[in-house]
Amino acid sequence: MTSTLPMPEPYQSDSANTDANSLSWEEELDSAIFSFEDIQTELNYKQAQTALRNLVANLDLTPQEKTGLETEIADLETMLGKLDRMVVQIAAFGMVGRGKSSLLNALVGQTVFETGPLHGVTRAAQRVNWSISEEAIGETERALRVTLPGVGQSQVELIDTPGLDEVDGATRAALAEQIAKQADLILFVISGDMTKLEYAALSQLREAGKPIILVFNKVDQYPEADRMAIYHKIRDERVRELLTPLEIVMAAASPLVKTAIRRPDGTRGIQLRTGNAQVEELKLKILEILHREGKALVALNTMLYADIVNEQLIERKLMIREVNANQLIWKAVMTKALAIALNPVTVVDILSSVVIDIALILGLSKLYGFSMTEAGAVQLLQKIALSMGGIGASELLANLGLSGLKTLLGISATATAGAALGPYISVAITQAAVAGVSSYGIGQVTKVYLANGATWGPDGPKAVINRILANLDETSILNRIKDELLHKVKLRK
Repeated sequence: MTSTLPMPEPYQSDSANTDANSLSWEEELDSAIFSFEDIQTELNYKQAQTALRNLVANLDLTPQEKTGLETEIADLETMLGKLDRMVVQIAAFGMVGRGKSSLLNALVGQTVFETGPLHGVTRAAQRVNWSISEEAIGETERALRVTLPGVGQSQVELIDTPGLDEVDGATRAALAEQIAKQADLILFVISGDMTKLEYAALSQLREAGKPIILVFNKVDQYPEADRMAIYHKIRDERVRELLTPLEIVMAAASPLVKTAIRRPDGTRGIQLRTGNAQVEELKLKILEILHREGKALVALNTMLYADIVNEQLIERKLMIREVNANQLIWKAVMTKALAIALNPVTVVDILSSVVIDIALILGLSKLYGFSMTEAGAVQLLQKIALSMGGIGASELLANLGLSGLKTLLGISATATAGAALGPYISVAITQAAVAGVSSYGIGQVTKVYLANGATWGPDGPKAVINRILANLDETSILNRIKDELLHKVKLRK
């Protein structure tokens, strides 16, 4: 299908027709959005609402974890509001001077978007009950968002963005990512043959996976032959791998019309004025997309965006929990090591080790939001200990063998007026370090188990535990435990 723009000898100003067309456009938009009440679409929409509502209500974040995530949480709530209010978001992208703002004004039927600088919206626009807001893009740029008053329950948000060549590469990437991932439909506006920068920006927006309409604007400035030559070059060469011909339309958002005038001195001349906008083909294309997939599109885009935000929340939550878990594990390691180093009785050594390991498992389960009883912690400890092999055996041998030696050296130290105290401390710290490595391994295994939702996954506990143990640097952990123990012992003297 060849996309052409009707160019009658129109360009005649008719404000009554413009108002009627504007009202009809809004009514058609509303009708399009609400023509999906049948079959599976409505059910899918309701399911998306329910899923997102449950996600917002069950974030499972502690006050500490919420700190720094306020923007992400607010984004989820915004997406839920978008579904509840039936909001379709249409964002316009393009370089400076391509007529993005004029095009959006033509769709609206009123001058809502400034056609000059991005910042600043006229008071008249604000007085006609349009909802107008600005959204930060990077450190200095803003995107203008205008919400159309719906005829029914629906709302259509038109989003005007900074010219893509007004901002640096990093900000341009942030702009494409931030706006495009929220929008349900993207209008990419050009006004002639595409530049390399326009092609790169369009390619980047294509990766967002959203419907895109390429709008060849300002076609009134070209003779018919030139206009069609540029159109075919864009269609057949420039965007052949990015868009289909059905996704390309031509428009004249603010056409200049030559009008014959009579001057005061009686002579005749030509005056340029703004004619009626030629955007019917674009309107039809937008309506076609909304009729075909509008409500499903809103639900899908909302859930995709919510999924991205949720992944960010989960990643941040797990990162915070891992930091806290590692602190808890090391605290248990040093508590166990210190207790064993200072206690010469073998049976008490073993019992205190078990008690500390159980307390560690219970502490980690609470940190990851799982309710676990002491009996459950004991069962998990047994399963981990049986699969730990070498570390568990090392700890047991150390407790049985080194405890006896430590006891003898302790007695000797008393009999020899402290002469055997040095060897006693050395043996005690070695025994404590071995026990600490065991607790460290138990803690790391428990952390992974809980972070995976209290499951070992398809590989089973032994495979998971072996992978974790294979990556433990026992020598480094031993040395760290010994250094801290020596420091603590010296402080006690």
